[in-house]
Amino acid sequence: MKKLTDYMAEELSAAFEKAGYDSSYGKVGVSNRPDLCEYQCNGAMAGAKAYKKAPFMIADDVVGNLADSKVFSMKEMVKPGFINLKVSEEFLADYLKEMEKDEKLGADTAKEPKTIVIDYGGPNVAKPLHVGHLRSAIIGESIKRIGRFVGHKVIGDVHLGDWGLQMGLIITELKHRKPELVYFDDSYQGEYPEEAPFTISELEEIYPCASGKSKEDEEYRNEALEATHQLQQGKPGYMALWNHIMQVSVTDLKRNYSNLNVSFDLWKKESDAQPYIPDMVEMMKDRGFAYEDQGALVVDVKEDTDTKEIPPCMLLKSDGASLYTTTDLATIVERVKLFDPDEILYVVDKRQELHFIQVFRCARKTGIVKPETELKFLGFGTMNGKDGGPFKTREGGVMRLEHLIKNIDEKVYEKIQEKQKVPADEMTRTAEIVGLAALKYADLSNQATKDYIFDVDRFISFEGNTGPHIQYMIVRIKSILEKYKELRGADAKVVPIRPAESETEKALQMALCRFGEVTESAFYETAPHKLCQYMAAVADAFNAFYLENKILSEEDAAKQAAFISLITLTKRVLDTCMDLLGMESPEHM
Repeated sequence: MKKLTDYMAEELSAAFEKAGYDSSYGKVGVSNRPDLCEYQCNGAMAGAKAYKKAPFMIADDVVGNLADSKVFSMKEMVKPGFINLKVSEEFLADYLKEMEKDEKLGADTAKEPKTIVIDYGGPNVAKPLHVGHLRSAIIGESIKRIGRFVGHKVIGDVHLGDWGLQMGLIITELKHRKPELVYFDDSYQGEYPEEAPFTISELEEIYPCASGKSKEDEEYRNEALEATHQLQQGKPGYMALWNHIMQVSVTDLKRNYSNLNVSFDLWKKESDAQPYIPDMVEMMKDRGFAYEDQGALVVDVKEDTDTKEIPPCMLLKSDGASLYTTTDLATIVERVKLFDPDEILYVVDKRQELHFIQVFRCARKTGIVKPETELKFLGFGTMNGKDGGPFKTREGGVMRLEHLIKNIDEKVYEKIQEKQKVPADEMTRTAEIVGLAALKYADLSNQATKDYIFDVDRFISFEGNTGPHIQYMIVRIKSILEKYKELRGADAKVVPIRPAESETEKALQMALCRFGEVTESAFYETAPHKLCQYMAAVADAFNAFYLENKILSEEDAAKQAAFISLITLTKRVLDTCMDLLGMESPEHM
């Protein structure tokens, strides 16, 4: 479906061409002076030099060719050569009627769908999710959903850290605590127990304990390093323990991600990439890309255009051990083999930018990916407390994600309890839905690359630019629609959206028609905050329309029915936006 701006640009381009000017000057943009016009074309200003003619004369010529336009209700030249435009109310209403029929509300389906892998999890197993994992999950999930909506095959991968020293530390600590376990008996030949010898709570205590010991006791650390090595060599007892660790951790991770309304298609792990490392390293050595430097194996990735030093990409340490760069490169090899993706996108903390520069350059230089394969890094900023520093608990520690969610839910529960508008049996679930929207919207409404201040009290407000405010507008529309059905009963009719008769009605219609272009822009620019901005604009436009027009008390039945059609489309647009961002709205607020 064409965008409203496409129709406008076509009209302007034809008018320029008819007047003897290049049609490329017929570009249209939203006016920065809404008090004067809705849209503006500055093509006459741009073409003045080429045609050696005053811009207002060119603009006059063009406006003269728009006299019969059905798209514009106002088209006027304003010196020194701007073309000010307003959309025809009739044309706008017709556009919205077509938008209603479109299952994607005017958003185009990609003509050449891509296969895109998004890496947006990255937690280490055996550790609880904390606030540091929040942004990756929320941002990645929204990009995945929007990408699928516009027609791409998007594959979400959590990509767990499961193969490093943390495993050796856990195994070592377990051995110290429970040496009698069969996993540590090298002569044991039987089947290993199906049930893990620890719970998730115990596992989450074991790791920090072991990590602390390793920093103070060199002998303990060396023991953990040896355990890591033996695990990676496939020692049966240690592999059985590793499977237990994975099972217990992944079950807990899935529960926590589910609470965020985040899901993954793949639960891949660092260990999955290990089989690809030997052949990959040999290929890089054989083709002359990899060389030894102080005992380590590295690949040069610097470029002549670099303005700062980019260190070589290290593949193997002097002791032959692999690194994160090695694993990430091998993971790309695996993804190419399994999915042949057109694009791989990493949603990771922006402080890892240098790492991904090295990995991407190495992958391209060595031919791991095809030249046309896009490798992208969306580095997000930090979530900070009111003091400007990283968000912490009151005690100064890193807050667990489930504790943050619980705290927000409790605050929202208190708020809706005060309002007394939610049935008692819906209170808990409503608090969860509103709390999650408050949390997600607070994050997504900020540009991903920027840091932001986390202020719970502001984020859970039912007023202002917040998730709960938008939910409240949706709930208000639901209420109006339900009351309308009760009021009209069998006489309730669906009628077309009509040409706007007021500024607020037109403003709402104008906001709705931008859904397609905003959604596409949010995906292709990896900018979910644009969808948040759009939702807020639609919600505000609806609120202004609602306050000016007494929908349920409107005496003109036809006019009332047209109002109902308009707000029904409004709800559909807002619901779709909410879903694309991984949120929903409750029944009551």
